[in-house]
Formats: sequence, C-alpha cells, structure tokens
Amino acid sequence: MAIWRQRKLTVCFTSDSGSALRRDFLLGTSQSNPETLTTPKSAADFAARVQVELNSAWLPDIYRERVRKTRTRAYGFEQLKPRARIEIQHTLLGVELKIGSRRLLCPDLATARYLSVFARAGCEQVAVPYDITKISQLADELESSWHRMLLLVDHLAAQKSEAFRSRIRQLLLATIRDEVAAAGAGASVPEFKNSTRQRS
Repeated sequence: MAIWRQRKLTVCFTSDSGSALRRDFLLGTSQSNPETLTTPKSAADFAARVQVELNSAWLPDIYRERVRKTRTRAYGFEQLKPRARIEIQHTLLGVELKIGSRRLLCPDLATARYLSVFARAGCEQVAVPYDITKISQLADELESSWHRMLLLVDHLAAQKSEAFRSRIRQLLLATIRDEVAAAGAGASVPEFKNSTRQRS
C-alpha cells in the first residue's frame, strides 16, 4: 500500500495585464481510496498516476469539455518542431508567439498564452474559441494544468533519475497530443446557424 502525503507548491504566473499571480497546488491528494493505490514502477505507471492526480484538470479534458463544446475555429502550427523553444514576445507589431526561429503574430496576449500551451505539447492543430472573452480564463486553466502536471512528475518520481522523469513527461505529452487530435480542431471557420426567417 502506498502512502501519499500532501505537499503544497507555489507557481508564479503573469496575467494578461502584466501583474504577477501566484497559484498553490496540493500534490498527492487523489480522491481514490488509498487502499487501492499501488506503487508506480514503470514510466507508464507514473504517467497514469499523474493523470489520476490531475483528474478533471487533465489538459485534454479541459480541451474537450471547455473548448470543443463551444464555437471554435481551427488553428494549425506549420512545421512544428519537437522541443522547440516557446516564447511570448511583445513587439511594435503586437504580441508574437515565437516557436524556435518562427514568429506567429497573435491578436492579443491571451491568445498567445492559449496557443503556447498546445505548442509546448507538440499539437499540430488546435481549436481556438471564437469568443475572445473566454480565451484568457481558458489560458489560465490550461497553464495551471500544464505546470501542475510537470510538478506532479517531479513530486511522484522524486527518487528517480532525470532521464526517467523525462520519459514520464514524454509519455504524458504523447497522450496529450493523441487526445487533443482525437477531440479534433474543428472547422477553420465557425458555423453559424441562420435562424432569421423572411417576412411574408
């Protein structure tokens, strides 16, 4: 029987307005019955454990439930290279998402933050909410999920080597890519229902 202790970690974020935000995460607080937990052994076991701990905060679940069920448009990352450095930059032209040596102009900071999460995961196509007022909150949730996932890997596999933890992260990213691809990116232009009736 494995014993999972609570541990609080704090992560700092930068909001769209530029102010610093702090988020506290409790690690090792699964709702599962402790009697049924087994000690992870392989990298796949640890990856599965991370998904259990994240529960509804698992990134693909947020994507399926919070993004794909709304009106969206598809966005594609052309020639997305694995392990490319992802940066958000402010230029005279506006906000840019830099992926490796490529620069993608974004309409605002919230959209850049939203897209950066999927770019880091290596997703080639992703749905973007058509309602821009929802993107900032979704970016917050996705960033929180991303950072908590990485923290859980380091926490649960603290006694393992860095190479082993890297393998866990690779498995998690592959699962994220597969599940996001399965959920789909939708159409390039959102569908609008024409409910206007012509007067007789």
